[in-house]
Amino acid sequence: MADRMGGLQVTRHKPRAVCLMGPTASGKTDLAVALVQRLPLEIINVDSAQIYREMDIGTGKPDPETLAIAPHRLLDFLDPAERYSAARFRNDALKEMQDIHAAGRTPLLVGGTMLYFRALRDGLAEMPTADPTLRAEIDALATREGWNAVHQRLARLDPEAAKRIHPNDPQRLQRALEVCISTGRPLTDIQRQGRIDAGQQDAFPFDLQFLSIQPGLRSVLHEKIARRFHGMVEAGLVEEVAALRDRGDLDLSLPSMRSVGYRQVWQYLDGEMRFDAMVERGIIATRQLAKRQITWLRSWKRCTDFDSEDRHTPDRVLKLIESDALY
Repeated sequence: MADRMGGLQVTRHKPRAVCLMGPTASGKTDLAVALVQRLPLEIINVDSAQIYREMDIGTGKPDPETLAIAPHRLLDFLDPAERYSAARFRNDALKEMQDIHAAGRTPLLVGGTMLYFRALRDGLAEMPTADPTLRAEIDALATREGWNAVHQRLARLDPEAAKRIHPNDPQRLQRALEVCISTGRPLTDIQRQGRIDAGQQDAFPFDLQFLSIQPGLRSVLHEKIARRFHGMVEAGLVEEVAALRDRGDLDLSLPSMRSVGYRQVWQYLDGEMRFDAMVERGIIATRQLAKRQITWLRSWKRCTDFDSEDRHTPDRVLKLIESDALY
């Protein structure tokens, strides 16, 4: 366990919410379920893919037996044809947090979508609405020249955002470039102004306690990712994506279908690659996602880290939460 605040304890004046973060395949759900069984906690999902209905296998969504033990809010409620924003998540999560607190329990926010956690922590600037024409132009550029070309164009308009957003993160790349072009301002400046306007979270009604979990060795996480992706394929991931594709109202421009695994399987079904290549690319894409998540976590302040492979981790997390200390 590592405390990035050097053990500094902060006096709490608001109700607490616990945020359990970590890269994909790190064991967040198993730990959260164990905690819910021992403490008056209630889980709120913070995974931008698990919000969608009909996307169960490829998102690693908890099975019905697990959900019977530990219900998750903000899970499995949105159609894959719909778009969902960090601003909407912040509003929805706050409502759920207030409802959980009113019932005498503590919210436990669990997931790996770091943008959603940052929206809770820092607030959000008011962003322009999506521009379908501009998005289509960016998609066309990516199709012609690759997402590296999109990343290079973003770097010219907003070097700070380009440094923060990985070239293999098309959804965030597209949105960042879209905002830069449509507003004439760097996305970074808009976000920074939003955090200033938010008053550094003084008005947010909860104190957020951040915990992170991941293996101490990157090779362990890579092995777990490969094993899990193979398991998803064996469990019917290709059939799941085929059913979504057959609906006729979905395509790879949607955030839901750009989720790791779904995009690669969709391309396989379109005949763009062989089965073995699809599996390999799915694993690589998942590892790249995990790398981005870890990068976010390393920059996170006031967070206590736990080793997912340490058998004492559940007890240590439990002890920290029970101590009611905010770090």
